[in-house]
Amino acid sequence: MQLEELKKQYDELQKMYGDPSLDSIYNGGCTDNPDICFVFMNPTARNIASNKSWHGIKSPWIGTKNIWNLFYKINLLDAEVYHSIRSKKGNSWTEEFANEVYNDVINHRYFITNLGKCTQVDARALSNSVYEQYLELFKKEIEIVNPKIIILFGNQVSSIVLNQKISVSQCRKQLFKQEINGKEYLFYSVFYPIGNGTFNIEKAIEDIKWIMDNNKEITEI
Repeated sequence: MQLEELKKQYDELQKMYGDPSLDSIYNGGCTDNPDICFVFMNPTARNIASNKSWHGIKSPWIGTKNIWNLFYKINLLDAEVYHSIRSKKGNSWTEEFANEVYNDVINHRYFITNLGKCTQVDARALSNSVYEQYLELFKKEIEIVNPKIIILFGNQVSSIVLNQKISVSQCRKQLFKQEINGKEYLFYSVFYPIGNGTFNIEKAIEDIKWIMDNNKEITEI
């Protein structure tokens, strides 16, 4: 199975759990054994790629600024690309510029996805039951992409993926291992750095830097 084959299923779930005026947002970045996979919650209409008139890549955080601060501060985004993002208003992103940003993501060998691909008009909370509808598809996504390390953002995403109650504040820098279709993957849970979690972005940056520094023997293979 390829990532492209999952999109049809994500689109069906968008009809059930997302806003009907918006498209699903899928994933983006390095899809061939990336060093890190970053897993967020679900997209909102602030991502301009969710607009049905957008015909470019439908990847996370297109047309937004704040999350790119994190990637820049952990040295996973080139300065030139970062400053271009900072200088643009969200609706001025073009499909070509989105490709430029994600080519930089690919070059830095990481993959960005959401547990839930159902785009909402705003940052409303989703129930566990909605995210659970995406869990098996998420596992297939991980199996296809085969990341070396997986970073889960926030208590809710971490708890659902790891199938146990997770409090990020109680398990900072703690390694979790979980099998997916017979292969063991390495997970870390990190503070959610955007929206209501923006005040935790420095803690998230600190923990991700630590994770990267302490897994160089894995990511540099």
